[in-house]
Amino acid sequence: MNPVIPSRLLYWIGSMLLSLTATTTVIAADQPVRVAFVYVDPIGDTGWSYEHDVARRALEKKFGAKVKTTFVENVPATADAERVIRQLAAAGNDLVITTSFGYMEPTLRVAKLFPKVKFAHATGFKTAANMVNFESRFYEGAYLLGVMAGRLTKTNTLGIVGSFPIPEVIRNINAFTLGARSVNPKVKTKVIWVDTWYDPGKERQAAEALVAQGADVMCQGTDSPATVQVAEAKGVKACGWDSDMSKYGPNAQYAANVTDWSGYYIDEVNSIIAGTWKGDRSTVWGMKEKMVVVTQPTKVVPADVVKQFEERRQAIVDGKLAVFAGPLKDNTGALKVPVGTTLTHDQLRAINWYVEGVDGRIPK
Repeated sequence: MNPVIPSRLLYWIGSMLLSLTATTTVIAADQPVRVAFVYVDPIGDTGWSYEHDVARRALEKKFGAKVKTTFVENVPATADAERVIRQLAAAGNDLVITTSFGYMEPTLRVAKLFPKVKFAHATGFKTAANMVNFESRFYEGAYLLGVMAGRLTKTNTLGIVGSFPIPEVIRNINAFTLGARSVNPKVKTKVIWVDTWYDPGKERQAAEALVAQGADVMCQGTDSPATVQVAEAKGVKACGWDSDMSKYGPNAQYAANVTDWSGYYIDEVNSIIAGTWKGDRSTVWGMKEKMVVVTQPTKVVPADVVKQFEERRQAIVDGKLAVFAGPLKDNTGALKVPVGTTLTHDQLRAINWYVEGVDGRIPK
């Protein structure tokens, strides 16, 4: 006698079989891993979002038909960000990569709504079971740019166009100043904040104001090449930021601090393909891992300064030089890092003070 199976049970069994079949299809070798990127700026041809997009294209080149990528550019870190992230998760992407600090909370909220989708967030500090974060030790490159700036300046005044007063930007300002003062203790750094990642007009005005205040070597925490363009027009020096900006200032740029995200993205996709991807983790890479790359100094940098730059660069790679090793004082003279100690990464993630040599106060 055959048992009678209730229709609801039959429906449940059929649904489970369909679910299992769908799961098998999703992870089948002939199905591409779908990866979506969210960029805070227009991609353009230099800067932060441009370098993330270079890495996206490197993914496609590396994996071919095994990966399919999409992107949305110029997404402000507002309610729009959460809407875009949610749409990309709902569209069937396997991995959604959000590439700006301001996306951290929206990414976390969407990750909770889509537990089967994987999320990777750049430069933040929060994670979840299906969300990881990643960032670079970009301050290592900023320190090296500062070493060269300290040797190149004739006014002993450096200028920085700052984006937002968050730890990621503050530690770059501090590293740049520490590098400069390690070779020229007379150096002072002036900072003008523009409260935006990308606004060529505001960046240009800030850079012009810094030159008017005596800065003859400039750096930035913003994404457009406006600072390098101003340096070119005013006959002073500047560094490329996030990418090589020499075409905007062939006589001004002395080197550039570049982030190469491709190795990290390739590792993430490899782990998804292998079935080993895990959430709730942080990745921090720097010069040693070749995520942070300072371009070869240009002809405006004297040979002895290039030699010093190379020596310091190798010392960082070899672990012999720590940028934030004590003793370090803040710009009020208070001892912040005693001799024999170094700021930890968690401390750098929360840094809210200027090192000795930076003028002014951090905006609240």
